[in-house]
Amino acid sequence: MKKILIAACFMTGFATFAQTAKANVDPMKDQDLMNWYHKDFSATNVYGVNTQNAYKYLESKGLKPRTVVVGVLDSGVQVDHPGLVNNMWKNPNEIPNNGKDDDGNGYVDDIYGWNFIGGKNGDVDVDNMEVTRVVKKYQPIFEGADSSTNKANQAKMPEEFAMYMKSKEIFTKKSIEGKQGFETYSMIQKMIPSMVAMLDGKNLTPEVVAAIKPATQEQAMAASVLGQIAQDPAIKGKSPVEVQKFLEDQMKEALDYYGPQATKQYNLDYDPRAAIVGDNYDDYSEKFYGNNHYEGPDAKHGTHVSGIIAGYPQGKEIQYGVAYKVAKIMTVRAVPDGDERDKDVANAIRYAVDNGAKILNMSFGKPVSPGKTYVWDAFKYAQDKGVLLVKAAGNENEDISEDLAYPTNYKDVKDAKPFINNMIVVGASTNDNEFLRASFSNYNQKMVNVFAPGDKIYSTVPHNKYEYLQGTSMASPVVAGGAAVLLAYMPNLKPEQIIEAFVKTANKSSVNAMIKSNTNNRFDLISESGGVIDLRKAAEYAYTNFYKPSPSLEHLTKPALNKRVKKNSKNAVKKR
Repeated sequence: MKKILIAACFMTGFATFAQTAKANVDPMKDQDLMNWYHKDFSATNVYGVNTQNAYKYLESKGLKPRTVVVGVLDSGVQVDHPGLVNNMWKNPNEIPNNGKDDDGNGYVDDIYGWNFIGGKNGDVDVDNMEVTRVVKKYQPIFEGADSSTNKANQAKMPEEFAMYMKSKEIFTKKSIEGKQGFETYSMIQKMIPSMVAMLDGKNLTPEVVAAIKPATQEQAMAASVLGQIAQDPAIKGKSPVEVQKFLEDQMKEALDYYGPQATKQYNLDYDPRAAIVGDNYDDYSEKFYGNNHYEGPDAKHGTHVSGIIAGYPQGKEIQYGVAYKVAKIMTVRAVPDGDERDKDVANAIRYAVDNGAKILNMSFGKPVSPGKTYVWDAFKYAQDKGVLLVKAAGNENEDISEDLAYPTNYKDVKDAKPFINNMIVVGASTNDNEFLRASFSNYNQKMVNVFAPGDKIYSTVPHNKYEYLQGTSMASPVVAGGAAVLLAYMPNLKPEQIIEAFVKTANKSSVNAMIKSNTNNRFDLISESGGVIDLRKAAEYAYTNFYKPSPSLEHLTKPALNKRVKKNSKNAVKKR
C-alpha cells in the first residue's frame, strides 16, 4: 500500500489536484490547503475533522489531557525531524546506545521503537510482494513435474491451493503492469529535454502548449504531458528550467515506484530477507530479531503518517497533526518497499502493545496473508490489553468484501461482525464535496467503518521537509490522531467506545460515491458510518455517553513492559 500513494497516479494526479486547488495558487504556499483536513464542516462546508473545536470542547469540560502513545507500524520514521522530534516517544527504561537491554524486554537500545526488517547486516529496503512469495513457495507443490502429485497436493491442501491460484493471477497481471509502467516512465524521462525545448524559452501555460505543433509521434506525446502538467497550479507559469526540475523529480518518483516492481517485487528469484535479517522466517514464535534503525532506507511513508498524527508547527511550517497536543509517536518499522510480512506485523503489534502504545496505526495491506492466524492472534492480544487498532482500507478502488485487504478483522466476509471489537477501518475522503470519496479508496458498508481526509494531505517527510501525499494511508492516521485526542482527555474510554463515537457522529453525505457498481452508489452507503469523522462531535458523544471521572488513572499511561529475566533476554537477542 505504501508506494502507490507517492507516484503511481502521476499522470492523473495533476488534473485531480487542479480541480480543487485555488486557481493559480502554488499548493506549497497555500496555507489553507495545507491544513484543510482540520476544518469544521458546519462552518466551512469542507469535510474536515473539526480538530480545534474538539480541543475547545474537551477543555471547556475542565478535562486535563494525559499523553497517549501511538504506535506507527510503517516504513520507518525520521525521529529527529523538526516537526516530530518533540512528539517522539522515548523508552523511559532504556539507556541510549549502551548496547544493553536495560529494560529486559528483549530489544537492545530500543529508544524510539524497533525495526523488525533489519539485522546486523543492514536493513531491508525493497522486498517481494506477498503474491510473489506465495507463488514461489507453492508452485512446485501444486504445479510441479508430476501431475498426479500436483492433484494430490491440491486435494490435501485446498486453502493453500486457493491462495496460490489467487496469488498466481495477481502476480501475472501485476508483474506485466510493473514492467509496462517502468518502460512508459523511462520513455517519458528520456523525453524531458525535448519537452523543455518545445517550450522555446517560454513559461509553461496552456496557451503556450496549445501553440506547439508536434512533428513526430514522440513530440505529440511530449505535448500531451506538457498539457497535463500545465493545468497544475504548482507548475503553471513556471520557467523551462523549473519545468525541467519538476519533471525530473516526478519521473524519479514514478521510476522509484515501478522500478522495484519490474526488477524485484515480482521477481521469484529475489529474496533479501535471509541475508539481511537473519531470522528463521518460517518460525512465527521467534520475536527477538531486528535492530534499532528507526528510519531505515526509506522513511517517507512512515514520517508522513507520523506527522498527520502528531506533527508540530515549527519555524515557518504551520503543519500540525490531529493529536499534536497530546500524542507521542512510537515507531515500529515493519513495512518495506513491497509487502509487509505477517511475522513482522504480529511481532510489531505485540512490541508496541507491550511497550505502552494505546493506539496502533496500520497504513498497509495486501490481498493474501499466509500467516493471517498469527496476525489475528496479535489483534486479540491488543484487544485484551485495551489497545485500539486503526487500519487503512486500501487504495485499489475496490469493495473489500470482494477483494480482501489483509490484515482484516473479519475471519470470513460472511460473518455478521468482526471477531474483535478494537479495530476501526478507514476509507479516504477529499475536500471536494462532489467527489467526496477519493477515487482510489476501497469501500464497503460493513467492513469499512468511517471515512477521513486522505487526499492532498500535507505532512512531514524525511530530510526535514514536507509534502502532499494521498491514500487511505493518510486517512488512517487522521483517525488515529483523533482517537488519541479522545483517549488523552478521557483515559477510561475503551476501543469499542472510541469507534462508536466516530461512527455515530460522522458528517454524512448522499453524493454519488463514484464506485464501480450502480447499486448503493451513494457516499452514505459505502461505510458503516456513512460519512466523514467529526472529532468535535465524537468528543461530545464520548463525553456524554462513556466518560467516567476516576480518582486515579495513572496505570493507564504507564508502559506495560514485558518483564523478562535479564539473562534470558540477552540470550534471545544473541540468537538473531
